Amino acid sequence: MSQSAQKQSMAALGKVAVLMGGASSERDISLMSGKGVLQALLSQGVDAHAFDPAQRDLSELKREGFARCFIALHGRFGEDGTVQGALELMGIPYTGSGVMASAIAIDKVMTKRIWLSENIPTPRYSLLRRGDLSAEKIAVVPATLGLPVIVKPAREGSSIGVTKVQSAAEMAAAVESAGQLDADILCEQFIAGDEVTCPVLGSGDDARALPVIRIQAPEGKYDYQNKYFTDDTQYLVPCGLPAGEEEAIQRIVLDAYNVLGCRGWARVDVMIEATTRKPYLLEINTSPGMTGHSLVPMSARAAGISYEALCVQLLASASLDTRGGHA
Repeated sequence: MSQSAQKQSMAALGKVAVLMGGASSERDISLMSGKGVLQALLSQGVDAHAFDPAQRDLSELKREGFARCFIALHGRFGEDGTVQGALELMGIPYTGSGVMASAIAIDKVMTKRIWLSENIPTPRYSLLRRGDLSAEKIAVVPATLGLPVIVKPAREGSSIGVTKVQSAAEMAAAVESAGQLDADILCEQFIAGDEVTCPVLGSGDDARALPVIRIQAPEGKYDYQNKYFTDDTQYLVPCGLPAGEEEAIQRIVLDAYNVLGCRGWARVDVMIEATTRKPYLLEINTSPGMTGHSLVPMSARAAGISYEALCVQLLASASLDTRGGHA
């Protein structure tokens, strides 16, 4: 594409707001993602501007003539359908999934219920609710799911509030920790084996799974610190899985994405059980990270898509539920 043609193409995207920051517990990561996206879009000639919904009213987007939004918000009030609903009302196309898919995907329990109804494998689980936490109910969880068990808030990301419980005596503290962040506490069967993640780009029949990334974290702890602030975690892409496994994971991830009605992009986290080699889907992120440690850009790069090209591609896919298509 000639330089003048590229300028015209970028100009056609209009005035763009990169939504970053926000009010969730993942605010700091969102700011890192948003700044990366903003810099990438500006480098490609897009008329892009930072916009922090925690500091400015969303109605200013309409008043200031923004044509579309790149959502680089993570967690609640950004990845959960709330911002998407506001943008729908204002008629401003946005990146990523629509209202319903965003609202379902942020809730790990609702996501599991739908996946299980469609025979998509996910670890067994129990749901506890803050305010109804008797010692008896807590004790039933490890007895039912076995140990270790994973305890986490139902609607948080970035491994915030997640505890790997090794003994029944540790359950109460883990439940209390998760309960401080969410009224719904997800207790999940622990799957020992390879930890992988697989991004998806596109919508409907055009959606495709990107290369699988295998994650090797220090002592197997892929927590908040090892995700974003150390260089000790290893990311293998090509993933080096046995023949056929990567393709099988890509197929099931694509099914999981489409079953929820996702569009634009997402990333699905998967555990592969060590002895059976069966994949179990943990969760789906509909507004994945775009930081220097983030996995979607890493996988896209392995597929020949640069960070800048990925940002432009996602922005160009911005759409509205109510229009049933792209802007």
